[in-house]
Amino acid sequence: MQRPPIFPLLCLLLAACAVGGCSTTPQLDRQFGRSVDLLRARQVINPQAGLNRDPVAGLDGKSAVAGYNAYQKTFTAPLPQSSTLTIGVGRQ
Repeated sequence: MQRPPIFPLLCLLLAACAVGGCSTTPQLDRQFGRSVDLLRARQVINPQAGLNRDPVAGLDGKSAVAGYNAYQKTFTAPLPQSSTLTIGVGRQ
């Protein structure tokens, strides 16, 4: 009596499962990245702002330099941090 060919059938079944996993998803691929593009477009207030060549009115030079220097000083001498275990409990 002859045994059924189990090994070739098992290999064929495994190959069919492997090929089935390689199928494409055309609906998902067509829409890939669309949500990111929509969110980026919704965050822009004025899409034509780059075309405006008028200078922006802002701070005068002395105020801007003072603000920039104060900002840079925060990196050279950072404020000391309190213990992480206190979390403000017990302060009055």
